[in-house]
Amino acid sequence: MGVIGTTNSKQPEKKDGGLFAAGNGSNPPPPGPGAGAGAPGGASSGGPGRPNGPGGGTGLQISGGAAIMAPVSAFPGGIPNNALVVLPLSAPSDELKGQLEKGPVALTPEQMWKLLGFNGPAVQVQDDQGRPIAIGLEDLVSGLQKHWDEAPDDLNRGRILAQELLKYGKLDKAEAVLSRIVAKGGQGDDWLALGVAQLQQQKFDRAEGTLRGAQNLMADNPYPSLHLAKIAQSKGEKDNEKTMAQRAISIDANCVDAWAYYFQLVRDADGEDKAVAAVEELANAAVNQKSVAPYVAIQGFYANEDATRDKAIAWAKKAVERNSDDPLAILCLSALYGAQGNLDAVISVLQPHEGKMARDVRLANNYFEALFQSRQIDKVTKLLNALAGSPNREVKQFAIERSRMVAQFLQQQQQQLAQSMQQQPQRKA
Repeated sequence: MGVIGTTNSKQPEKKDGGLFAAGNGSNPPPPGPGAGAGAPGGASSGGPGRPNGPGGGTGLQISGGAAIMAPVSAFPGGIPNNALVVLPLSAPSDELKGQLEKGPVALTPEQMWKLLGFNGPAVQVQDDQGRPIAIGLEDLVSGLQKHWDEAPDDLNRGRILAQELLKYGKLDKAEAVLSRIVAKGGQGDDWLALGVAQLQQQKFDRAEGTLRGAQNLMADNPYPSLHLAKIAQSKGEKDNEKTMAQRAISIDANCVDAWAYYFQLVRDADGEDKAVAAVEELANAAVNQKSVAPYVAIQGFYANEDATRDKAIAWAKKAVERNSDDPLAILCLSALYGAQGNLDAVISVLQPHEGKMARDVRLANNYFEALFQSRQIDKVTKLLNALAGSPNREVKQFAIERSRMVAQFLQQQQQQLAQSMQQQPQRKA
């Protein structure tokens, strides 16, 4: 039995198994500025690797915030690519069984989770042995709150609670938790997270004071300045916004978020040509000449649309030309070629950098996907054998999982070949 749901903006997004994209950020602890419509994205994640099942136009295409609950057998055309399949861990209730016997049922996401026995949306966590399990969001939050209450001086327990609250958009509760942590002597990251929680609730005066505190505690971190730029934007202080964005770049020239923010700021004020010129001028300053971040940032504004992807590739190539050994530049260009379905180009970009893949699972993934989709199985096997000896835990786990997948694929191919051989004598007879 399965439950088919929708991708909902309030639920954590799950990417399909395609190529990793470079994106436009350095993954700061809190969300960076510039999110939302018109914000930069990365190269599309839908490269050579495609999810199993029907493509576009096959089966039921689900969108919006509602949900459809039905047995998997109710979708003979294939499960939609944007569906969510949920298997209840406990025995289904009589109510749930009764509804399924009647056929597909339209539900709100809240009704769906309740029928499955979850207290709030289901989220994935790990048990004490590292195995993934599902739990209702409200149960997760209450459990983490209880865990912290048992040892209120253990700030790491509070940080874990705050992280989950921020992750799932419970900003008021996150602010309360982070305020307690800061009052108990929190670090710069705690101040920064608190400022972000306040900023996202449009508590601009509070957020400004908190972020200035974070700025003083984290002189080498560009994100307090970036979020202060966002506050200046909300107040209409254009000069101050530009100053803060440039300050973020001066703190860390490799921060893609800072360059993306600066590009968007100038573009909104003066147009695309002047934005490109402004970024180029700053990128060519002596202190920034080794950074690929300016070009990675600009490509992100063109990467997600087919009509502008060639422009994104041109900027990604500039990043590689500036530093052909930079993993971010390599990742970015390979992901863009993957989005075009140009497997030969992906392989050409990544093949000289096989040595880096033992340390970077994103490069390993993109190279594996391109080789596998082009059915170069010998090279796939060689790659996975090399990655299996990596000291990097994430890369090693990737190699183990992909080796199982390849073995399963080869087994299926052998079974299909055997069936074909058996059918040939029958046809002759």
